Amino acid sequence: MKNVKESANFIWSIADLLRGDYKQSDYGKVILPLTVLRRLDCVLEGTKAEVLKKYEQMKSTNIQNLDPILNKVAGYNFHNRSPFDFNKLIADPNDIASNLRNYINGFSEDAREVIEQFEFENQINKMDDANLLFMVVKRFQEIDLHPDRISSMEMGYMFEELIRKFAEISNETAGEHFTPREVIKLMVNILFLNDREILTKKGITKTIFDCCAGTGGMLSVAEEYLHELNSDARLEVFGQELNPESYAICKSDLMIKGQNASNIKKGNSISEDQLSNEKFDYLITNPPFGVKWEKFAKKVKEEHEQLGHGGRFGAGLPSVSDGSFLFLMHLMSKMKPADQGGSRLAIVFNGSPLFSGSPSKTKNESSIRQWIIENDFLEAVIALPNQLFYNTGISTYIWVISNHKPANRKGKVQLINGVDFFKKMSKSLGDKRNELSDDHIGEITKIYGEFKEGQYSKIFDNKAFGYAKVTVERPERNAKGQVVTDKKGNPKPDSSLRDTENIPLLMDVEEYMEKEVLPHVPDAWIDHSKTNVGYEINFTKYFYQYKPLRSLEEIRADIMALEQETDGLLKNVML
Repeated sequence: MKNVKESANFIWSIADLLRGDYKQSDYGKVILPLTVLRRLDCVLEGTKAEVLKKYEQMKSTNIQNLDPILNKVAGYNFHNRSPFDFNKLIADPNDIASNLRNYINGFSEDAREVIEQFEFENQINKMDDANLLFMVVKRFQEIDLHPDRISSMEMGYMFEELIRKFAEISNETAGEHFTPREVIKLMVNILFLNDREILTKKGITKTIFDCCAGTGGMLSVAEEYLHELNSDARLEVFGQELNPESYAICKSDLMIKGQNASNIKKGNSISEDQLSNEKFDYLITNPPFGVKWEKFAKKVKEEHEQLGHGGRFGAGLPSVSDGSFLFLMHLMSKMKPADQGGSRLAIVFNGSPLFSGSPSKTKNESSIRQWIIENDFLEAVIALPNQLFYNTGISTYIWVISNHKPANRKGKVQLINGVDFFKKMSKSLGDKRNELSDDHIGEITKIYGEFKEGQYSKIFDNKAFGYAKVTVERPERNAKGQVVTDKKGNPKPDSSLRDTENIPLLMDVEEYMEKEVLPHVPDAWIDHSKTNVGYEINFTKYFYQYKPLRSLEEIRADIMALEQETDGLLKNVML
């Protein structure tokens, strides 16, 4: 990783040239597109001369679209037919702006579209007017970003490091762009674990999709891991990303790796699903935590009401203040049916989706959990250590979803408590102070794979998370204390005495009433017409460990020691 740190620091140092002419928060508008351009330039370096030669030969023909022919000569899914490259650009300082434009226009269509996402044209003018353009391009020409020197994985780290720095100085949330690599590695491990036999067959092709693809980190890790398992296997990656810069970085990485860059779509996954008819073998994502979705609420509500389970959101709608479940239901709509091999899914959530929403007639978070668990889709929930993510120190969880569970997991949910599996980082990154080591990843994967009860693993029947929210009524009484009845002679309920009880589904309702309610209020009864079923996963309860209170002697001794220490400090001050 030495190359990555050095290169990231070098690129970051180029931003110093912009000081004064640019606000710090705008540095990324220059640095990110030029990093992508330089990377593409280094990749094409070896075949550039042959591409130009072929282009000269083909210019006189009537072929309308030369891209496929020139791409083949370049050896990638893109090429550059301009006479310029970074070396030639700096050889002509006086015409740097027009030559740079010529160079960018010389890229094939896919690559040009990537550069356009950065709206870099505006920066060319701005830097040229400030006499900065040549100096900045020259500094980029000095850095070697060829894949032989910096792999795709390392390049991903580098982009994320740059984005994090730019986000920090402009007070944006860097974490929405990416997920720590070790968390992705754990998710990919778990996704592939039960499929190792299939994945090691010769010539196998599988698909994976990330609906919040960011710079493509999750897709890259999954692809590299499968390649480690089986160099003959191919993982075709698909993604959608809203942020234009992240989308461009992700797409450029795919082009370099020979993947189909058109598999990455731009736009909001929830309101503009660009892959509506596709199904995938694996699905993976880290959606933004607590994202508000009122901006596109109209579309989502229409789909929920008009299409029901024929659309993506039939199970219910979460509160407008947290759209986490929308991303999960969106991904679940893209799972292959079980009779076609089924799919597996891993998603990162904060704690809210475990318990938010109360059972009611309107479908909300509780009914989404009910749909997932009663249909036997939830395979496991893994609690991660705190302070693993760049933009939040809160508790996070991986949910593992499958529509083709192995026989021993059917009807069951595994909870894994991984909160203690971490090591402190030597230097924190934003809110990220902890990380998972390879051993931690291996240990959690093993606990998941063994599917046994233990200190860190609990296994429950699906119904263990369900409960009936029942309405307990008591009769209205008149001034004499007599029960008031209706025309049919039934006691009238007194709304001021009305109460609710959450009764576990694994318990008989009448038995619960006899044991827990009637001994205290013998005149109570249940209004069954108001009963609603809900589901929640009270993670902490299942792994709660009682810690005895400290003795008075221990507390007294601590207080005395503090008093002595304070007394000593005061004496020093008085002297």
